[in-house]
Amino acid sequence: MTGAPRADDGTAEAGGAATRGLLRLVTWLSPSFPVGAFAYSGGLEQAVRSGLVTDAASLRGWLESLFVSGSVWADSVLLAAAHRAESDQAALAEICELAVSMLGGRERQMEALLQGEAFLTAARSWPHGLFDRLPRDVPYAVAVGAVAGAHGVSLIDAIAAYLHAGAANAVSAAIRLGVTGQTGGVALLAGIEDTTLDIARRAAASCLDDLWSSTLIADVMVLQHETMEPRLFRS
Repeated sequence: MTGAPRADDGTAEAGGAATRGLLRLVTWLSPSFPVGAFAYSGGLEQAVRSGLVTDAASLRGWLESLFVSGSVWADSVLLAAAHRAESDQAALAEICELAVSMLGGRERQMEALLQGEAFLTAARSWPHGLFDRLPRDVPYAVAVGAVAGAHGVSLIDAIAAYLHAGAANAVSAAIRLGVTGQTGGVALLAGIEDTTLDIARRAAASCLDDLWSSTLIADVMVLQHETMEPRLFRS
């Protein structure tokens, strides 16, 4: 007899586990998850002040540069490494140390470490032995990767969701900075879907040898923001 799979053939159970993982991922990377992402712009505020990002088109260029060859690419590689190493305490410590060394500037370090700490604190609502394996300082991308891996969430889904959440936060910041409106922001997120999926696929197949970043202007914006006054964002 053909048709829908029987509930006792394992298909329903496997599908339920995948759906549960998806629900957790959506929750962890929701704007309402208490990591304080709304307080950070990752240097975007300084880029707007400096005239580098003035509208939705230049915002898209800024984001795609970070995705392809900047801090977001580096974060994606680190997330993938942490996802694979979630059961290895020594490897997780090495990944965290490497990730911290990649954080250029006081505000970039503050952003990554404080969000990582807040993410792990909230994620303890889903108890797991992983939390005992992590070191004290865990950057946000590493925290997301390790927790997603520990809970059996697909690696490519975790990276894609992380990228989307970061882009959505940047769009939210840009709206508050007067760069674009909500309609333009939604159109931008739709427009970078292919880039998001491409980077997620590449990062899912990456190793730490693929860790690099080459967006000097964006890095300078992060550093200059440290002395910017007045400001709306912490980075």
